[in-house]
Amino acid sequence: MNKYEELMNRKQEILLKSLGTDYSKYEIDTLAFNYEKMMRDINYSLNEIKEIQKEVGVSDTPMLELKNITALARKVSKNGCAARIMLKDESCNPSGSFKDRRAALAVYDAMKKGYKGVASATSGNYGAAVASQAAMRGLKCIIVQEAFDSRMIGQPEILEKARKCEGFGAEVIRLTLGPELFYAYLKILEETGYYNASLYSVYGIAGVETLGYEIAEQCREKFQKDPVAVVVTHAGGGNVTGTARGLIKAGALDTEVIGASVDLSGLHMASDKDFNRKSFTTGHTGFGVPFIVNPDRSDVPRSAARPLRYMDRYVTVPQGEVFYMTELLAQIEGLERGPAGNTSLAAAFVLSQQYGNDDIIVVQETEYTGAGKHILPQLSFAKKNGIKIEIGDPKDEIPGKNIILPNEPCKLFVKEMDMSSLKESYIKNLLPQILDKELSEEDIDFLCMETKWDKKHVLNALKKLTHK
Repeated sequence: MNKYEELMNRKQEILLKSLGTDYSKYEIDTLAFNYEKMMRDINYSLNEIKEIQKEVGVSDTPMLELKNITALARKVSKNGCAARIMLKDESCNPSGSFKDRRAALAVYDAMKKGYKGVASATSGNYGAAVASQAAMRGLKCIIVQEAFDSRMIGQPEILEKARKCEGFGAEVIRLTLGPELFYAYLKILEETGYYNASLYSVYGIAGVETLGYEIAEQCREKFQKDPVAVVVTHAGGGNVTGTARGLIKAGALDTEVIGASVDLSGLHMASDKDFNRKSFTTGHTGFGVPFIVNPDRSDVPRSAARPLRYMDRYVTVPQGEVFYMTELLAQIEGLERGPAGNTSLAAAFVLSQQYGNDDIIVVQETEYTGAGKHILPQLSFAKKNGIKIEIGDPKDEIPGKNIILPNEPCKLFVKEMDMSSLKESYIKNLLPQILDKELSEEDIDFLCMETKWDKKHVLNALKKLTHK
């Protein structure tokens, strides 16, 4: 047995030691595990999480009304109507994104349990959030990134985030694209004994619940009603899950939760060739779809991010629309933000036109912008990698071939993803675990909760898939 196999065979042991959560006690049957008990066992109430976050300047971010963008949406709407578009400005958190909410709770838990340091495997804003919180709590921090292709060329946005992590005093380990990420991360956890500040732990999800709760509270305070919809940029599922759980805890049960991702269909996320042919490193379908249909593909045995449980709709937008909306937000609202949060803003601009003028639609987060995140370096990098930059109809955009900036705001559109197909794909991915086993009532109930389907739908899907 080589070193790689030997270490990977001990992954459960290493992960248990690095987080202190025994996931086996939540297992019920062949498929079922007790998700709600796992979330309750976090042992921090919503009010306690609020206080933990406030101690370090996280949460209570403003909600801004985008009056000029709303007016434009109404102008291009076919019926002259569009919901009022609100923006939850999460860039006001210490490291500049909603990820501070996740990191605040995880790092606090690490400190409380006596860990000397924290580690996280992420190329996104979460690394900066963990580094920032570790600095505040006096803990050491290591961030592991997939930063380069095989030519050692790094995507500007990832390099910008690495710079920010190092600015907060973290050690950043940069890797080339490939399967060694998880191996390298496990090795670091074992050698250092650091806390695994995973995006997908119960702490990483529960920290986002305050965001959904605040959205409901602020809408009620300002408008005396709940939003008709909250649009959430979707990648690994934690953003959707935590926000939706917060809305539910606030009693906003009729608010639609709509996930939005950048459409990168046709680009393989594990492809060295495609690594630098995309202009978005998070919030895209390369993460969004796989984490919907296989949520436990993460760095913990059972992911607390379960997007299918909470997502009512899922839409995608082309890259060019997000760039367009980033510039629009800056030039007619005076807010320079992005790019990830502007994925949901681009979707909300279109979706708002499906509602009435008295309705409220909330774009759930913004993020800081920086040197590598800005439009110009991203478009320049795309050109260097052979991507054509054009102005025209975004429906003609082909990921990895071109980026089309809309020539008119009325050209913006969203692609509605088929939720039923995604739910079937989720169940299909579980079939190898079933084999010739007979599913228990607990297993069927679990699938109902995972898919938001009734028992009849679940049984029909199982029958259809097992008879193919």
